[in-house]
Amino acid sequence: MIINGDECTACGDCETVCPSHAISIRSGVFRIDAVSCTECEGDFDEPQCLSVCPIDYCIQFLED
Repeated sequence: MIINGDECTACGDCETVCPSHAISIRSGVFRIDAVSCTECEGDFDEPQCLSVCPIDYCIQFLED
């Protein structure tokens, strides 16, 4: 997962719902640690950050 810094409003909704604590704020923008992020597999049917983010296309799947 990746957060588009240009779209992020730094509301913090994503950080509080992340079960793997992979989201943190840096320089006023939230970021996802790709190593820690599990995309909520095993915990939820969809990434929780996506389900709570109020901005469309702010949080996206990181392409390989």
